[in-house]
Order: sequence, then structure tokens, then C-alpha cells
Amino acid sequence: MTQPPNDHQNQWGPLWPLGEALRFLTIIPIPGMPPMSEASIARAIPFFPLAGAVIGVLLVMIGLIANTFWGVPIHAVIIVIAWGILTAGLHLDGVSDTFDAVMSWRPRERKLEIMKDSRVGAMGAIALIAILVLKIAFIGVAGAGWVQAIILAPVLGRWADIYGIFWFPPAREGGLGRNFQSQVQHADFAVATVITLSLVMLIAGIQGLITFFVVWGGTHLIAWWWTKDLGGLTGDTYGALCEIAEVIALAALTASL
Repeated sequence: MTQPPNDHQNQWGPLWPLGEALRFLTIIPIPGMPPMSEASIARAIPFFPLAGAVIGVLLVMIGLIANTFWGVPIHAVIIVIAWGILTAGLHLDGVSDTFDAVMSWRPRERKLEIMKDSRVGAMGAIALIAILVLKIAFIGVAGAGWVQAIILAPVLGRWADIYGIFWFPPAREGGLGRNFQSQVQHADFAVATVITLSLVMLIAGIQGLITFFVVWGGTHLIAWWWTKDLGGLTGDTYGALCEIAEVIALAALTASL
């Protein structure tokens, strides 16, 4: 992986990629970081799953407080609301834009134009509601396993993001998708995958490993569909992949086997 320029100006030192990942993916203030750029974000991509773990831990803390006062299922609602706030709705926006486009049944170029439109259409609204309701439902039925599910879902969601960036072509010239795809290397994807597998095995063992493969399969099928439909992936579809992978992870981790 390429090392960042001017590292001596960065108070985070060798942990700068995690700081950059958190700064890009969350609203958490990260002091002592150099100015953000697309290149610096791309170099931090291998650490997106680790940033996902930080998000998950923070959500668990919020969930424990909510559970103390109100219990199930209120704590599930509060967790999902906090999830959206903590990530500034970054990937939820991608869900609405993506589904408004791919479910429009328009020609490819028109679909790409729809994805640039900031307005939310019917299909985008339905997709957003489905994502949020499913997250609440799966957390609500998780029982004692909700803690590991909440930690691992953001990890696997951000790994799915990287999978889409690395293995599938961008849909258009220019834009965030093209820039990320052109800079992510084999070593970056390998590091992200090792981090993800280590976390799922450490936290959830065999069930975590099974969940990883379920998320992998779901992510690949959806990314293949959108690539066939749009000619590639975009920044919005990366966000949608992350949200869908989180729901798949919650479903697999809370399933009664």
C-alpha cells in the first residue's frame, strides 16, 4: 500500500489510515489529521472494516444505555437511529439513489442521470424504509447475540464496499467510484479481507465465518446485477452495497440455526 505524504505532520502516525477512514465514514471529530483528499481516502480504504468495528462498538454502548432504560425493542430503534446519525446517512443516501435508478427500467444513461438527482423517488423511499425496518427487526429478535451482531454488521458492510470497489468496474468516467477503483490495489483488498476475517472469527467464531460467506455471496450477486444494468458501479452503489450487506449480516448473525 502507498504510504501517505507528509506523514510527519500527522499526529496519528502509523494509525493515520484508521483516522482517515473514521473521518470519511463518520461524524466523529478526528483531530491532528492532514487535509482530506480523494487520494488519502483511497489509501485508507483497507482500514474501512476496522472503522466499521469502531462504529459497531459505539453503537453497542448506545444500545446498552438504551436497553437499561427501555429494553427491547426500543433499544433497537435507538441503535438504528444512532447508526444513521453516526455515519451521517452516507450510505443510506446511496440506497435511495441506487434504487430510484435501477428500478426505473430506463436506459442506462438515464439511470445514471437519475442517480445524480438529489430528490428521493418512490422506489428509493421504499428501499430506505426496508433497510431501516429490517435492521430494527433483526436487532429486536437477536436476544443476547445483539452485541456481536451490531459490532460485525458495520465491519462486513464496509468490506462489501471494498469488494465492490475492487472487483467491479466503475460505471462512468470521473467521479468517486472511478477514482477509488483506480487506486485500490490487490494488497489493499487483501489487508481489508484479513482484518474482516479476523474480526468475524474473533467475535462470532464459526457463525461469523458463515456470515462472511453469506455476505460475500449476496454482495457479489447484487454488484453483478448492478454492473450488468448500469455498466459498472458508482459511489451511490457502493453505499447501497454497504447497507444491504449490513442487513444480510444482521440476518445471518441473528438467525436461529
